[in-house]
Amino acid sequence: MTRVLVVDDDPAIVRALVINLKARSYEVDSAHDGAAALRTAAEHHPDVVVLDLGLPDMDGVEVIRGLRGRTRVPILVLSARHASDEKVQALDAGADDYVTKPFGMDELLARLRAAVRRAEPAGDGGDDTLVETDEFTVDLAAKKVNRGGKDVRLTPTEWHLLEVLVRGGGRLVAQKRLLREVWGPSYGTETNYLRVYMAQLRRKLEADPSHPRHLITEPGMGYRFEK
Repeated sequence: MTRVLVVDDDPAIVRALVINLKARSYEVDSAHDGAAALRTAAEHHPDVVVLDLGLPDMDGVEVIRGLRGRTRVPILVLSARHASDEKVQALDAGADDYVTKPFGMDELLARLRAAVRRAEPAGDGGDDTLVETDEFTVDLAAKKVNRGGKDVRLTPTEWHLLEVLVRGGGRLVAQKRLLREVWGPSYGTETNYLRVYMAQLRRKLEADPSHPRHLITEPGMGYRFEK
């Protein structure tokens, strides 16, 4: 059973989320501030976190960074902040998706399901493909990346984005296709997501992130992976 941690200081929103999630057979924990969120996550190991940014004791971005220091669990931000730079800041800190308030419950639940799917471990299929570059190796079956003899910690969304590009085999992958494959069919215009996550992948994988050799941008069109 999927365990969800809901973090929001608005009791009405917490109550609505808890009722709707439990009705769909999720296990639910809740926290009303950042400190409680980090403590609850450490104790109960949720499968996904739904997080408000406007918390009474610390900014939600700090909570994201705190979670990312110990776990790759998907983080779905739920916030009244609509500014693009604030969305990018949350994504850059390690959030997987961003839903603005007021929100539709059906949309939120669909995005939560998509975040959980991205985090699911690899199956037992026969895909044992190893893709090697001069800088790093991608194991598509194990969903792992190794650089310099060490595993690279990727979030589920970072991995999914890299996987789609690697499976493209050097072909251009359009922005709209990347958004829909990684985040879901309701996405297609959130190109800031791609900019943020490609920058994160380059920082982790490229020898010179400002002049990438493997994760290539085709301006206005999309991205491709080159060995």
